[in-house]
Amino acid sequence: MPASDVFRRRLCSSGRGTCLDNEPPKRDFLYPAVAPGQVYDADEQCRFQYGSTSRQCKYGEVCRELWCLSKSNRCVTNSIPAAEGTLCQTGNIEKGWCYQGDCVPFGTWPQSIDGDWGPWSLWGECSRTCGGGVSSSLRHCDSPAPSGGGKYCLGERKRYRSCNTDPCPLGSRDFREKQCADFDNMPFRGKYYNWKPYTGGGVKPCALNCLAEGYNFYTERAPAVIDGTQCSADSLDICINGECKHVGCDNILGSDAREDRCRVCGGDGSTCDAIEGFFNDSLPRGGYMEVVHIPRGSVHIEVREVALSKNYIALKSEGDDYYINGAWTIDWPRKFDVAGTAFHYKRPTDEPESLEALGPTSENLIVMVLLQEQNLGIKYKFNVPITRTGSGDNEVGFSWNYQPWSECSATCAGGVQRQEVVCKRLDDNSIVQNNYCDPDSKPPENQRTCNTEACPPEWFIGDWLECSKTCDGGMRTRAVLCIRKIGPSEEETLDSSGCLTHRPIEKEPCNNQSCPPQWVTLDWSECTPKCGPGFKHRIVLCKSSDLSRTFPAVQCPEESKPPVRIRCSLGRCPPPRWVAGDWGQCSAQCGLGQQIRSVQCLSYTGQASSDCPETLRPPSVQQCESKCDSAPISNTEECKDVNKVAYCPLVLKFKFCSRAYFRQMCCKTCQGH
Repeated sequence: MPASDVFRRRLCSSGRGTCLDNEPPKRDFLYPAVAPGQVYDADEQCRFQYGSTSRQCKYGEVCRELWCLSKSNRCVTNSIPAAEGTLCQTGNIEKGWCYQGDCVPFGTWPQSIDGDWGPWSLWGECSRTCGGGVSSSLRHCDSPAPSGGGKYCLGERKRYRSCNTDPCPLGSRDFREKQCADFDNMPFRGKYYNWKPYTGGGVKPCALNCLAEGYNFYTERAPAVIDGTQCSADSLDICINGECKHVGCDNILGSDAREDRCRVCGGDGSTCDAIEGFFNDSLPRGGYMEVVHIPRGSVHIEVREVALSKNYIALKSEGDDYYINGAWTIDWPRKFDVAGTAFHYKRPTDEPESLEALGPTSENLIVMVLLQEQNLGIKYKFNVPITRTGSGDNEVGFSWNYQPWSECSATCAGGVQRQEVVCKRLDDNSIVQNNYCDPDSKPPENQRTCNTEACPPEWFIGDWLECSKTCDGGMRTRAVLCIRKIGPSEEETLDSSGCLTHRPIEKEPCNNQSCPPQWVTLDWSECTPKCGPGFKHRIVLCKSSDLSRTFPAVQCPEESKPPVRIRCSLGRCPPPRWVAGDWGQCSAQCGLGQQIRSVQCLSYTGQASSDCPETLRPPSVQQCESKCDSAPISNTEECKDVNKVAYCPLVLKFKFCSRAYFRQMCCKTCQGH
């Protein structure tokens, strides 16, 4: 899939793609009728990038990467393809042009095919076991996949539905709190902390921000909470894929069910009365004063100062146990879990302070004010449950009632219908809060199976496995099965002919980009020299992954280049030895004389040495005898040294010139001696 498609898919699925909804302005453009690669050939495109002397220098996959000659006479690339319409050539296409990264026959282009959605996958596992989680189902744009410039599929790629909406048991740990606590055993900057949820100002509601207990800092431990986590304590909306999604008061994702002013889901607001008031009494010396009683079951509580002051709103129980700002101690503004609900105490620097809660409260509460100066006034309002009828002082009767059966949770293979139990007034049959009815007499919720017939066959599509190659074109596969769901947790596999829709693809090419050049080594040479410490050498080349092309060495990573020389040894070298030359001619042309030869001390490499033992030195002179010849020597011959005799200087040195033979053989040397 092209990178642009991957980006678009992630942008839209994360809920941040609404910026693409606006229609572009209507404008008429004159588009060129000739492809740019026909106007500017590959050499011209190189000159645009690397200067007037540049030209194309490699003629392979030009439609994927254009290689150009740089000013330093090296073949380089910006890793971008040649322009559409640039001439190209492959083993199968003698003359072609570039079209969307491929070389196609010149003057032609593949037919564009728009993508279409494949079947939805089965619903996944619920993200929560209670309290309202979500499960998801996927489909892929592969039936067929877009090609040849065709359009990508429109519509949802992933869908969600509510699951396990029943309330969690009393005393269960808060879902967001548990996610923070999971990091307690993981070090943060080298230390361990106990983490609690932080939902203060300035943070994203669906990011997992946790406060280090006992320390004055918080941090984002995860960019997104687990799907199904409430966006905030006072909202039923839940986080999905890092975005806050609306949930009705019936805990169903996307439901329009709303609470009335009495916090009754689907109610008409007739089960509570609104209480409003204004308190501006003061004490001459300051201290705590009672503002108002808030009865048990109150909802939508709001207490607010009318102006900035040095006074503080406080909250306590009927038994004088302070929850907020008690004992002349001022608490930091934050959320307080009190009486079964969350009270939000706010004290901005530039606005009057306030105390708010959604309710319902589980006990009677008293709002107080700690006066330190003149009380300019405190407004309060909340809704209290109605406990009496409009005639006389008789108590209104309440009873538990079964609601109509809910819709089936599944359209086939066995779903569940539920009959919720609600508390109703006996006089007008209106739904009220559950705390009006006796909790001990509440009947159990009814439940029955529904739509038990088997589901139609559908394709099960597994996740893609890893690509067989990381580059140069590999293949990836996935499991595709025709299945039929026959029970809530039971499926059967059918023959492919059982599914009537087009079979999704099971195999596709992947990682078609060219592999980067790599180092390739040739064989080591023999060790030089033949004995003693030496070196082996080899050639290291920078080549393409298919070994068909050789690149300049700078195109391969220098840090991973294999060594070109290593040390070696073939054993100790032999010692120096005496080397004797051939014997020269006998010094006497007639009778006894001497022969001379050269004797040298040479190392194993043939270099002169002084380490040969003198006791083993061969003789350089030996006695010889020549047969006498009676023919006289002509006086008319030219006086010269005979060329064949190389030791005339020795004849002079050893005073052999007085002898007739040596005088004749070394005539020129012996002249005047």
